[in-house]
Amino acid sequence: MAIKATIFKADIQIADMDRHYYQSHQLTLARHPSETDERMMVRLLAFARHAHEALVFAKGLSDAEEPDIWQKDLTGAIDLWIDVGQPDDRRILKACGRAAKVMIYSYSSNSAIWWGQTGARVDRARNLEVINLSSATSQEMARLAQRNMQLQYTMQDGEIWISGNGETLQIDLTTLKAA
Repeated sequence: MAIKATIFKADIQIADMDRHYYQSHQLTLARHPSETDERMMVRLLAFARHAHEALVFAKGLSDAEEPDIWQKDLTGAIDLWIDVGQPDDRRILKACGRAAKVMIYSYSSNSAIWWGQTGARVDRARNLEVINLSSATSQEMARLAQRNMQLQYTMQDGEIWISGNGETLQIDLTTLKAA
């Protein structure tokens, strides 16, 4: 019998002063059995950072043809493709061919090794942006994971803070490749 996804509810408030986006979102996240709290929280950060009325969680780990998060226009064309982790160069280039913009959020301690092997092969992709979170930061974010979460994301001047469970974390992002 297959292990089912674990359901998490996240009530998030986003104050993105850089984009002038101020909204609340009630989200249901299905955490795949192979997904960790750390990865799920990076996925939630990516959602908050790009929040838009058309942005939705896709099948991600369950379906190789879909990203973790995407945004489509009214015609079904993919405006934004977001993957979390360390996808291989073939997946990245395929996504770049299908979407107007592709974002990769890498977060593990071996991200530098992954990017050293993959970066040169995807350098020609002009619509690709790769962001890295330090392993310590993503592990701190994992501590905020609860089945029912209330989180506040504040973004200003390129800086990000997450508040929840009586804690406030400052999130430092490193751009490995700019679009």
